[in-house]
Formats: sequence, C-alpha cells, structure tokens
Amino acid sequence: MILTQEQQAILDGAKGETLAKVMKTIVMYGDAFEAEKLVPITSKYNHLVTSFGLKVMSPVYDLMQQLLDAGVASGQKFSVDPRPLDKNVPANFLQNLVFNKFMYTKQDFYEAQLEKLGLMEKDAFSCTCYMDEVGNKPQKGDVLSWAESSAVVYANSVLGARCNRNSGIIDIMGSIVGYVPYFGLLTDEGRKASWVIKVETTKMPEAQLLGSAIGMKVMEDVPYVIGLDKWIGNELTDSACAYLKDFGAATASNGAVGLYHIANLTPEALELGESLILENAKEYVIDDAELERVKNNYPVVWKDPDAAPKLCFVGCPHLSLEQLKCWTENIEKALSEAGKKKVVIPTVFTAAPKVLEAFEKTEYAERLRSTGVITSYICPLMYMNNPLCKKMPVITSSNKLRTYTSARYYTDGEILNAITKGGK
Repeated sequence: MILTQEQQAILDGAKGETLAKVMKTIVMYGDAFEAEKLVPITSKYNHLVTSFGLKVMSPVYDLMQQLLDAGVASGQKFSVDPRPLDKNVPANFLQNLVFNKFMYTKQDFYEAQLEKLGLMEKDAFSCTCYMDEVGNKPQKGDVLSWAESSAVVYANSVLGARCNRNSGIIDIMGSIVGYVPYFGLLTDEGRKASWVIKVETTKMPEAQLLGSAIGMKVMEDVPYVIGLDKWIGNELTDSACAYLKDFGAATASNGAVGLYHIANLTPEALELGESLILENAKEYVIDDAELERVKNNYPVVWKDPDAAPKLCFVGCPHLSLEQLKCWTENIEKALSEAGKKKVVIPTVFTAAPKVLEAFEKTEYAERLRSTGVITSYICPLMYMNNPLCKKMPVITSSNKLRTYTSARYYTDGEILNAITKGGK
C-alpha cells in the first residue's frame, strides 16, 4: 500500500502511539484486501455497529478506554445501532433477570464511553441512522466507514454513498484516523453488477422475501435488478425508500450484499444504466413460484412447530414514520373486520427514538396504542439473544431477524392476519 507523507507520519507515531496503532490497524485491514491506498472519509457523521453492553465484550470497553485515556476522539460525531433493552417490551421475571444481571450489565458504562468518544446525541441509537429524523444521511459520493450491514447497503444503493462492508471496531478506527482502504465498493469497478435479476412477479413482491431470494443467490456480488420499478415506481418516495430499506437488509443478512442497483430508480442506475452490468453477468429470474419456493424452504426452528405465537416483532431494520402510519391504518381496518379492538398477540413495533418522537406528535400514535401495539427503540435481535427468549415462539416479518434468531418469518399480510385474527 502506498501511503501519503501525512499517513506515513501518523503510522510512524508523529501524532502519538495510540493513533499510530489505529493507523496500523487500518493499513493491515487494507493490506488484507490488497488495497492500493487509503482515501479520506468525507461523510459528516460516522455510524457504529456495536451498541450493546454485553458483559463478555470487555476487550471492546478496554479499547475504547485506551482511546479516551489517550485523548483520541473520533474525527466525526457518530450514531450507533439500537439499544438492546427497553422495559416496555414484554419480558417475564426470569428473562429480565438474564437481561440485567447476566447479559447487558455494561450498557450504562458503554454508553458513557460512547458519549465521551463522540456520540451525536444521547438518543442517536438506530440501525436506520440515515432517516431524516435521525440526521445521519450521507450524500451521493460520500466515503464512509460504516459496519452495520443494513445501513451500508442502503447508503451504497439508495443514497449513492461509498462504503465497504466493514467489521465492527473498524468503523470507529476509520473515523478516528480519517481514512479507509480503497478497495471493493469504494471503486468504480467494484460497484459494477455481476448479476442481472429479472423480477417477473404478477404482484408487488414482498420486500423482505425478494431481498432474501436475491441475497441467497448472489451472496456478496452486486445485483442489477430489472422489473422492480414496475411495482415501486421510478422515484425515491418515502414508500419506495422504506421498501428498499427492508429489501436491502434481507439481501445483506441472507447473503452478503453491500450494494444493489434498481433499474430506473437508484442513483447510479439512473446515471449509468446497463453500463453498470459486467460482461458475462449471470442471470436470475424471480417469479411468484420462485418466491414461494424460497419462503417454503425457510427452516422452522421452534421446538413445537405448531405452537401459538407468544410475541411478534415488526421493525428490523427500524420502521420509518411512513411505515408506522401505514401499519396503524392496516391494523385498525383488520381489527374492525375481525370485530376486535386489540391485537391478539403481544406485538412490538421498533423504530429509532427520533422517529418515535415524531410519531408521537401525530394522531396515529394514540390510535396505534389503542390497538394494544407497543412501540420501542430496541434491537429485536438483541432481545432474542436472551436464551430464555430464544425458546419462545416469536413471529416476525423481518428476514434479518429470522436469519439470526429463532424467530419465524411471515409476510406483512400474514403478520397482520396473525395479530388481529389469530391466524397464520
């Protein structure tokens, strides 16, 4: 790797031993991927993936403390992934005991470290940091040092920023030193598509299911999707962005996609069109039958596959304000049709604190509350990491949550039916 004079000086200790170690980490990371150089981070803010104060993560706290003791602050203010705990989310005595005494015992300590290191504000905890309410929305062409997979794929694809799928801790290292290695999705060549996906469904495909199918097929490659604009339009409206948020999260968790292009919609596809497609790109046709095949092949890991659901999570990644409003209307209508007033399964909708704050200022908040649905800022995945929660029959419309936990996936329509009528 060729370093500039300034970068070499930092590596040699000109700005202190601690910063030299940080630079060495970034250089070694770049060397592992044969990066030719380092490039400056240009985004206003950073985003960290590590948001949870697990007792076993003492090396992370030690590292953060070394940075703080050396006076090495982040070069950018940053947001962080969601908090793991919320007393409003249903949990019994034993589950709460595990959460508070055996799992997230360092949460307050870690959050204090994050605040000293450069947290944007006290409630900047969300996997959807790019939402307007949260305030960490990169510009097209910005170079980032992010690690949260669902945020990386959204920033790359929908916003046209540039970021590799970094690991946790590398995100803060890059931000501290101000540089990231130049390889992969930071390069023009690395952003070209080696797959052409043809969407030939007879109705709008479920975002989480379509993303899952593509992620499992292309893995870490870049797909160019043709035919989806027929269903979600050719403008990045609130509803289109919400769809792509969920779609992208599924491609990233069910595969390892860090960037996708949607013909006639996403920034680079609009600008460069099919010149983004590599020669000899592979093809994958997705129709109704293919989506059904993918869904039917999901494993059911519940001890009793026929158990009645005890909890429902919607919002992984976090819901948008538009989605909260739409869900409220749909639940009210479904409950009315069923002759019921409240949901029949304990249901939690998760969203960023700032999105929930905005939601509370609308008439929808009280309407949703009256249906019995709980809103929360937590990460459902962190909740499901509790071994006692893992044993529960939990349902979700999130393919990410399905992939990483024992939660069982259903489409939005099936979830709506389950929580309002008791069906599956």
